[in-house]
Amino acid sequence: MKQPAEPVWFAHRFLRDSTQKRSASRDLSAGVAVAVVAVLLHGSALAQGAKGSAEHIRAVTGAIDSAAIVANAKTTNDWPSYGLDYAETRFSKLDQINADNVKSLGLQWSYSLGSDRGVEATPVVVDGIMYVTASWSVVHAVDTRTGKKLWTYDPGVDRSKGYRGCCDVVNRGVALYKGKVFVGAYDGRLVALDAATGAKVWEKDTLIDHEHSYTITGAPRVFNGKVVIGNGGAEYGVRGYVTAYDAETGNQAWRWFTVPGDPSKPFEDASMEAAAKTWDPAGKWWINGGGGTAWDTITFDPDLNMVYIGTGNGSPWNRSLRSPAGGDNLYLGSIVALNADTGKYVWHYQETPGDNWDYTSTQPMILADLTIDGQPRKVVLHAPKNGFFFVIDRTNGKFISAKNFVDVNWATGYDAGGRPIEAPEARSPDKSFDSIPGPYGAHNWHPMSFNPQTGLVYLPAQGVPINLTGEKALTQNKMEPFKFGSTTGWNVGFALNATPPKNLPFGRLLAWDPVQQKEVWRAEYVAPWNGGTLTTAGNLVFQGTADGRFVAYNAKTGEKLWQSPLGTGAVAAPATYMVDGVQYVSIAVGWGGVFGISQRATETEAPGTVYTFAVGGKAPMPEFAKYQMGNLLTGIEYDPKDVPEGTAIYVAACATCHGVPGVDRGGNVKNLGYSTTEKIGHLKDIVFKGPFRDKGMPDFTGKLTEADVVKIQAFIQGTADAIRPK
Repeated sequence: MKQPAEPVWFAHRFLRDSTQKRSASRDLSAGVAVAVVAVLLHGSALAQGAKGSAEHIRAVTGAIDSAAIVANAKTTNDWPSYGLDYAETRFSKLDQINADNVKSLGLQWSYSLGSDRGVEATPVVVDGIMYVTASWSVVHAVDTRTGKKLWTYDPGVDRSKGYRGCCDVVNRGVALYKGKVFVGAYDGRLVALDAATGAKVWEKDTLIDHEHSYTITGAPRVFNGKVVIGNGGAEYGVRGYVTAYDAETGNQAWRWFTVPGDPSKPFEDASMEAAAKTWDPAGKWWINGGGGTAWDTITFDPDLNMVYIGTGNGSPWNRSLRSPAGGDNLYLGSIVALNADTGKYVWHYQETPGDNWDYTSTQPMILADLTIDGQPRKVVLHAPKNGFFFVIDRTNGKFISAKNFVDVNWATGYDAGGRPIEAPEARSPDKSFDSIPGPYGAHNWHPMSFNPQTGLVYLPAQGVPINLTGEKALTQNKMEPFKFGSTTGWNVGFALNATPPKNLPFGRLLAWDPVQQKEVWRAEYVAPWNGGTLTTAGNLVFQGTADGRFVAYNAKTGEKLWQSPLGTGAVAAPATYMVDGVQYVSIAVGWGGVFGISQRATETEAPGTVYTFAVGGKAPMPEFAKYQMGNLLTGIEYDPKDVPEGTAIYVAACATCHGVPGVDRGGNVKNLGYSTTEKIGHLKDIVFKGPFRDKGMPDFTGKLTEADVVKIQAFIQGTADAIRPK
């Protein structure tokens, strides 16, 4: 037996000696006896040191392993993993905060993350020690007892390379295991930190190719001594894969690719050989990577010893370019089960065969045990971008059911075998298609939660319309007019259509019954891109919103019970936990992500912040600054003949971050239609080796010409003039 820490060991010796010498025992005063019992009961705490000390942090984080994460799921006192438990239910059994008293919730403390870009992380909390990430993959350790910083770690991502990711310089959080904090850096490194000090323990470059734009924005997952991480970049012509590393040493344990490589070379395994048969080699998909990046969801079933991966979109999006003869293009848009020890393929279910619309399956999945048709089933619950809610048998990948949770027009449903019944016009190569849902998805990365007491999933649903037209050919990494983001490396195979989409944007929270496959209640919002959800045994659902509120609902009925302002839009999911007998709810806030870069729904703005609430909390909310959009641009002289070509160049080079000049309000990046005459007048000094590269602004040297910049200026000023009230 391992010797206890010294205070406990000393007490054991003392009691044993006193038992042997009963006369000495009788001489003990009552006060000394009480002290000895106190040492016995709290000896481990004494060994840990004061709460929040390095000794305490080492003790409590060092105890976190797979067994501890499984055990915590029975109490949910801590939040030790990204989705709370390995099943990623985000259901807390805590009920100190409940539907009866949530109206008394107040701010306990707030903590500045010092960021002005998107914050997508769910905090991880163990015995009052919180780990949360901000933009640029910066890690913060916070003492939740005081709301004070313990340490921060900045991995030093080159800020001038922010454009190499599609969707803001975000990070969804950390993993915690045996005294180490693991974070995936935006530039593709996996870093292990000492949980007590923030010192780097080891670092691994996870990328197989530095020429193309791989990034990491997802949270790592840890189980059985392995850290698993995927990557993003399918818009940029990369090949997806997931990798497991030894948590102690950082050595690679296994790697599984999500799509096949060059078929003229040996395949990595049988799953890649089988997948290659579903692609047309005439498209030479391997040159453009094929895509399938696993940039977010990873879950683990310790009983089945399977890890479940959600895979991404094709590269390019347009299937007719990457696989002209068609085909399912495995394993795009799929849930894939791997052996957790070896990384070997076990089964897959493809939700969007032959993806053509950026319908990723990377959205968060939940593992649940349900009774369906009178039989107990171990299932995966999943609501990917394509607008259907799936229930899949997680033991074998067999299809159980699928039902659309928003309006869709690309398919009418799924047949009994689990294949979509596609609308004929959805893949028309010659006509534009206003796909519903659009590429932003009916549900994106924002986590959903499942409450076994209500039997409902709480799902952030949305619609963001975009009208696209397929390209006849693909020119990689070159500015092509009207080809969305092509100047910064996007290779999607579609051009933005000038005809406005007919459908309207929306955002809502859905309470969804996965057994009956039906909506039970909903809450409508003013905009898409609302935050992830948390549900609790207190009959509550918590969610942050795009319009800057933190809201609590009755989990059964959907009645709004409480809300608090947040100063800016919230996209991340909250977490709840107990510290010293008190339940807290924390949410990390910072508007951003691919939608939030250029759009907003708030009249105020605030930096990235963690807000922590408790019943009876009395701390004042920070002052929120009014959002200064500015006035419509004036004073730029231009030739109206340059506006049409300037429009096409702007779409290719600027629209992904800056939106439509004067029409969009600007997100965490300025809308150029409301910029100053001085800045737009000197635009070439900004786009060519300009002063904003340390904020992620690309250097367009060699990609644009000065004549191109003049035409962009014409489009920006011309658009502002066109919409200016007369």
